[in-house]
Amino acid sequence: MVGYLPIAVAFGMIAQQAGIPPLLSVCMSALVYAGASQFMAVNMLSAGAGTLEIVLATFVLNFRHFVMGLSLMNKLKKMPAAWKMAVSSGITDETFAVASLQKETIGKWFLAGLVLTSYTTWVVGTLIGGLLSQFIPPSISESMSVALYAMFIGLLIPAVRDNAKWGLIALVSMGLNTVLGMFLSSGWSIVLSTVLGGMAGVWLRRRKKG
Repeated sequence: MVGYLPIAVAFGMIAQQAGIPPLLSVCMSALVYAGASQFMAVNMLSAGAGTLEIVLATFVLNFRHFVMGLSLMNKLKKMPAAWKMAVSSGITDETFAVASLQKETIGKWFLAGLVLTSYTTWVVGTLIGGLLSQFIPPSISESMSVALYAMFIGLLIPAVRDNAKWGLIALVSMGLNTVLGMFLSSGWSIVLSTVLGGMAGVWLRRRKKG
């Protein structure tokens, strides 16, 4: 919750600066509930990207949730199917990390509390950010866009510490996005560079095993 609140406030402020009313930004947080994807979507909207580009980019970026969900289900074997369906939509990088650290079987009330408090903090933080942006000078609220980069770096650093090749893959994706951005719209360059970067990661892993 402590980690979610400032990022959510930053998102609410950035969305307001991009011309998205507080009500719609809150709806976005409530329905999408994916911090990195929401920041990316707002940036793509500001750049004039189309709906299909934003949807595809969000799908690719959030595909890791399938993997996290499957991994977490191993600890939820005794949990009723209805509960699994309810809490699965609340799995994020942070809630997955906290749940994965539990050495014993995860209780349904523990997981429900973890998901609900995180979700509520994200939505309320977005509302606070949207309201604050109406009173804070634009020069300050616009600088909050650094939160997007901070979020991605925060997600990347632990993986790089575990294996340096993930940092290499990130650099490859960045390079591809820069080159593709010269010929394609920002939306399609993000989608293609993410997919190609992931394929590069698969190739490196198979090469290491071989």
